[in-house]
Amino acid sequence: MNRQEKVSTGLREFDQAIDHLRLGDNVVWQVDSVSGYRIMVDPYVTQARLDGRKLIYVRFGSHPPILEHSDDFQVYRMNAEMGFESFAMDLFSLVRQEGRGAFYVFDCLTDLLEYWHSDLMIGNFFKVMCPFLYEMETIAYFAVIRNVHTYSTISSIRETTQVLLDLYQVDHNYYIHPLKVWERYSSTMYFPHLIQGQEAVAITASAEATKLFSSIRRGEERLDYWDVLFKNAEEALGLEPEQKENTKRLLMSILIGNESKMLELCNQYFTLADILKIASREVGTGFIGGKSVGMLIARKILERDGKGRFAPYMEPHDSFYIGSDVFYTYIVQNGWWKLRTKQRTKEGYFKYAPELEKKMLNGKFPDNIREKFIQVLEYYGQSPIIVRSSSLLEDNFGNAFAGKYESVFCVNQGTLEERCEAFEQAIRIVYASTMSEDAITYRMNRGLAEKDEQMAILVQRVSGDHYNQLFFPHLAGVGNSSNLYVWNKNIDMDAGMLRMVFGLGTRAVDRTVGDYARIVSLDDPSRLPLMDAQDYKKFSQHYVDVLSLKENKLATVSSDEILHHDLKVNKGLFASVDYRTEERLRQLGIAGGKTPYIVDFQQLLRRTDFPILMRDMLSLLSKVYEYPVDIEFTANFTGDNTFNINLVQCRPLQTRGLGKSVEFPKLSDVRDCFFSLKGEFIGGNVRLPIDYVVLVRAKTYLERNEQGKYAVARQVGKINSALKGKNAMLVGPGRWGTTTPSLGVPVHFTELSHMSVICEVASPEGGMAPELSYGSHFFQDLVETGIFYAAIFAGRKDVVYNPEVILERENLLASILPMSEQFTDVIHIAATDGMEVFSDIVTQRLICIPG
Repeated sequence: MNRQEKVSTGLREFDQAIDHLRLGDNVVWQVDSVSGYRIMVDPYVTQARLDGRKLIYVRFGSHPPILEHSDDFQVYRMNAEMGFESFAMDLFSLVRQEGRGAFYVFDCLTDLLEYWHSDLMIGNFFKVMCPFLYEMETIAYFAVIRNVHTYSTISSIRETTQVLLDLYQVDHNYYIHPLKVWERYSSTMYFPHLIQGQEAVAITASAEATKLFSSIRRGEERLDYWDVLFKNAEEALGLEPEQKENTKRLLMSILIGNESKMLELCNQYFTLADILKIASREVGTGFIGGKSVGMLIARKILERDGKGRFAPYMEPHDSFYIGSDVFYTYIVQNGWWKLRTKQRTKEGYFKYAPELEKKMLNGKFPDNIREKFIQVLEYYGQSPIIVRSSSLLEDNFGNAFAGKYESVFCVNQGTLEERCEAFEQAIRIVYASTMSEDAITYRMNRGLAEKDEQMAILVQRVSGDHYNQLFFPHLAGVGNSSNLYVWNKNIDMDAGMLRMVFGLGTRAVDRTVGDYARIVSLDDPSRLPLMDAQDYKKFSQHYVDVLSLKENKLATVSSDEILHHDLKVNKGLFASVDYRTEERLRQLGIAGGKTPYIVDFQQLLRRTDFPILMRDMLSLLSKVYEYPVDIEFTANFTGDNTFNINLVQCRPLQTRGLGKSVEFPKLSDVRDCFFSLKGEFIGGNVRLPIDYVVLVRAKTYLERNEQGKYAVARQVGKINSALKGKNAMLVGPGRWGTTTPSLGVPVHFTELSHMSVICEVASPEGGMAPELSYGSHFFQDLVETGIFYAAIFAGRKDVVYNPEVILERENLLASILPMSEQFTDVIHIAATDGMEVFSDIVTQRLICIPG
């Protein structure tokens, strides 16, 4: 097939004027009406039929058909309502399927506004389809209605297409004015041409040309269709309730999403004025995403149904939302769409993700978007902000995506240019995280790999204050309306729980090295989780995450250092004097130093209304959601012990439930079991058969160097895949999923996601200890995946642990994973037919017995 082959428009003399069409040409007609477009399509189609071309009509618009049905061309009906990505992907498949040299007629692109409501996305669509059609050596006819689209959209089309033609109808005559004919030229090409049958008369005389163009209305610069839609909606505020409701539902469908339980809540609680206020703070177009919607609806529930209970305590928010269309625009404008289409295939899903992830960290944003970013930064000034993922599926019923996508703090210090670059890089990092191994594996495992997962972004002001060149809130954390970590039979699970830290909430949602958040059972906030008295300080928070204004970055400092700053409030709310350490220092003759503290929030929990308010807040949200909820929050106190709460996130809490009570087997000697303990487990009441136990030996694991420890983690990932579909238990020293190999095995969650049970075993010789990280992202993963968790503190009273039950059995590692003999000293896999795990949440008893 010769790309230079000349192809006819069906208008003989006009072919001569533009030196014909060429294979690969995309031909865009700017018209006053679809009927004018149809008149230009007819001779093109007639000629294509005469030439024996393969003709294809792509139908997606609501306007009357461009072509009447005929047996000599194929009609494909495409559903633009599916959204930009699905529509574009389906068209890519269609063009690939039809092969090279096909001749296309597309419906008028302007009709896509009915489905996408955005000029920006029409420009993006053309920029991804045009090059592919050119590559496939097709001829494709498109049309846009004149004076409807923004200049930038038409400019984008002009830049991309090979042929751009203006069609005018004046006094019953049709004129074609070529605006672009790529790699062709003649002395009269760019004059308007009067079309009379097969004749095309160039209007070269200045008087005639002036007369023609003076009769044509030139449109002024237009707002994006999206902006026009919302501007017109403001007028609906004064209309009758039914009209306002219809307008609200339309706007919610393009800003919040399609039919879902979250959309029902939004419809119930948001007014038209609320939706317009949200839209006024959006950068770009498209959805604002699940995290933004969850935060906004939770605040609205507390405002309306709280009946004044929460209003005095709520810190206002002034968030911005970067619309999901900006995500697509970023990919399209940087030329990565073809790579994205490869990544979206079954074969390329994992193969191309790393390449796309790397590219997304280094792209450029369009100038008009960058200007809006600058406006956001000018609004916040030098206040620290956080750039958070807010994908379409995130924080919705069924899929939390907890910790799968990035959030990035911008300390926001320096010149405007420096702050803008840091802000843009934060957005790039969030976008790139959609291609991370954890994220794409999560989507695959949850059956979401083929779902349209666009990434919007939530930009929030960081809650807190300045303290000696540091910025942080007094406390932050996670709250759950249902408390599945019941370490005492008297705990009321429905009262909820908090996982709290001093400073930024990063240490509440992540499993941190050597640090422990404060777990609060809201039915009795001062009740402590199970621990020995001498471990009170050990199992507390020792470090605080803050924003360093001087260094312009996220930093970690010791709690003792922070607590010796002026916190502008009574620091006793957050920490108690560590009298035991103080006495020990005195005995050692070390006196006059800084007072040692333990971060325990005891005064705050006993002497303020904070825990009561949080319990009521969680209860109300859960009631309205008709589902347990999980929130993230910050709080700041004043000198008189009053406080403000900033609710930064709310989502349905995926819970496994308690299950029915389980009858335990009678044992002649508890020492015959694999393990037995009181408390320290998550997963409800179970009776669970175990087919295999995978045990990582603490001693030989610790003897390996850091590289060797990571090798063990990767091997565990392979075992995880090999045992998929089996009831397998994973047992190992310290913390699973830690980023510090000396504290446990540094697996990714995807490398243990197929296990039925995971156990973390305390290893005194290596200083490794489990962390029952209830409320963290790790916990969310466990609950969503349905994995039972246990922490085994071997050596404690009431704890039995007999690894010999497993180690005395044949090691099946090499047979399950050939070529893995070098790991047999550290990883032992035993078949355990007949083994069962029994747990009871009321008595807090857990036992695992061999078969």
